[in-house]
Amino acid sequence: MARPIHLALIAAAVLSYVHVAQQGETGAHDHHQHVKIAAAAMIPAAEKLPRTGWVATASSEETAGDPAANVLDGDPATIWHSRWRTATPFPHWLTVDLRTTQRVSGLVYTPRTGRANGRIGRYQIHLSADGATWGEPVVTGTLADDAAVKTIGFAVSTARYVRLTALSEAGERGAWASAAEIDLLGDPGPRPPAQGDPSAVGTWGPTLGFPIVPAASAVLPNNKLLTWSAYAADNFGGANGYTQTAIMDLTTGQVSGRRVANTGHDMFCPGTSMLADGRILVTGGSNAKKVSVYDPRTDAWTSAPDMNISRGYQGQTTLSTGEAFTVGGSWSGGRGGKAGEVFSPKDNRWRSLPDVRPEPFLTADPAGAFRADNHAWLFAASGGRVFHAGPSAKMHWIDTAGRGKVTAAGTRGGDAMNGNAVMYDVGKILTLGGAPAYENADATKAAYTVDINGSTPAVRRVADMAEARAYVNSVVLPDGTVVVVGGQGRPVPFSDQTSVLEPELWNPATGRFTKLAPMATPRNYHSVANLLPDGTVFSGGGGMCGKCATNHPDGQIFVPPCLLNPDGSRKPRPVITSAPPTAAYGSAVTIGTDRAVEGFALTRISAATHSVDNDQRRIPLSSTAVSATSYRAAIPSDAGTAPPGNYLLFALDQAGTPSVAAPVRIG
Repeated sequence: MARPIHLALIAAAVLSYVHVAQQGETGAHDHHQHVKIAAAAMIPAAEKLPRTGWVATASSEETAGDPAANVLDGDPATIWHSRWRTATPFPHWLTVDLRTTQRVSGLVYTPRTGRANGRIGRYQIHLSADGATWGEPVVTGTLADDAAVKTIGFAVSTARYVRLTALSEAGERGAWASAAEIDLLGDPGPRPPAQGDPSAVGTWGPTLGFPIVPAASAVLPNNKLLTWSAYAADNFGGANGYTQTAIMDLTTGQVSGRRVANTGHDMFCPGTSMLADGRILVTGGSNAKKVSVYDPRTDAWTSAPDMNISRGYQGQTTLSTGEAFTVGGSWSGGRGGKAGEVFSPKDNRWRSLPDVRPEPFLTADPAGAFRADNHAWLFAASGGRVFHAGPSAKMHWIDTAGRGKVTAAGTRGGDAMNGNAVMYDVGKILTLGGAPAYENADATKAAYTVDINGSTPAVRRVADMAEARAYVNSVVLPDGTVVVVGGQGRPVPFSDQTSVLEPELWNPATGRFTKLAPMATPRNYHSVANLLPDGTVFSGGGGMCGKCATNHPDGQIFVPPCLLNPDGSRKPRPVITSAPPTAAYGSAVTIGTDRAVEGFALTRISAATHSVDNDQRRIPLSSTAVSATSYRAAIPSDAGTAPPGNYLLFALDQAGTPSVAAPVRIG
């Protein structure tokens, strides 16, 4: 369901948060601590605007009993309903005239009670100053088919007219639309101003509404984005044996929801890996031993064998062998002792690694293993090995052969739980942000590079970020720069206090960060970010706390500066006219383009949850021009450089502007 943006905890949310803390992620033993944290997170929320004098009109209404005016009468028992005696096809719109120009930041939709007919599914919201000129929608999305009140947030704007357009009925029961009440939210307060021209800071697209909080996400090779939450659209707890999912079609922008129950798996807070054949392996979480596999070719979820050890919040990655390695994860299924294990897709079984103990990887979190044994940063290397880069200060090499083996690899800096790590070049990792404890500890601005190409990892501290961040996501772009999205200066689950709304861009050539255009919505705990095939970045989610005010069932797409002219228009970009769908290790592939280009890069399609995206990596390719528009590019010979799986192949011109990616499967 949709919830507000720009909102932080209010008194009712504090009670909801404390209840969740006692039975969910934070654990019953921390009850006294989380009462204190929730109270500290109380900051003003955007208020509903007074509806005095407002007028509602509709494109279709049952004037005799269910007119548009009912949405403003304060009585949820009366409704607006589009004509049903002589039904008219979609779309159906409902417009509210505020009578004066006001600042608005969201729409609160109360569905009818009793009967479900007419619940709005796909929707758009438009704003207008005069009721005649509407422009592009400020938010599009899909609402869940339930009776819950839904608050749809969007960037703060000035308008007199607000139009909600229904494009479908949530349950596909007919060509109807209805609403019991409509409210609008005012300006929640100052936001960071836009900075500079778009070619320097980028731009954000409109808000995209989801029927769930996208707490986990995976880019699919068919230009779609898979997301999921838990057993509920906006809440977690227990092991319920099913999961709410949603898929956004990146071509059309449409979002469709689906409840996955056939695998008996509540996939909240899991490990994820993108397997060599393109399937997504989801392990543990609320159902801590369960394993589910999603195949984008068939759009089907199936069960895989249970893990040997119950886990939630584990670290996981795909190996150079095509297997998947996981370790740790003491949030679910007991605390401590979460030794590593490996899943073989070929044999369809798990193999234990008793000598890959989790203890070397723990942070010094004061909450012990419950918080310290989570979210390991893992990067596949040659020969089935894995480099452990954090979030603990200590780093390690992991050998997954036989019983497994762990070897110390030096230190990086302080513990950085809920920070982020991304491989931006071959064997080169950027780590940033995080905090010395999982929650209620000041985050850091510090960033480091770790080069694992030599015999000993080389650690270098680079320039600090402009803002301290935990619960932060980062995405490597085709040119090797890294977009850093969201996070809090002081991590507190289910709070938007100390949110950082301005992303930053890290440049490996200078080792420095620059601020980017601010986003409309805080993206903190349970948020995600992914590189999309067109070179833009999806950022979404945050919350998952039931009726609290910090659920964000929506996302936005960021257009990086490299794609934009100073006036905000899109730059001309190269086009890949031909590329092979598959490539073998050590081969040379022929790539056709519509113009001369400077080079090519692969980025591995990957998945994100809880600030972790271990399969994400970028690999620049060596290439030779055959003609003005034809090139031979060398695919790495080592599966440790490019673990088997699906990749996005980008061409880049001399200015670093990337093409839309061509999909290619390596190995």
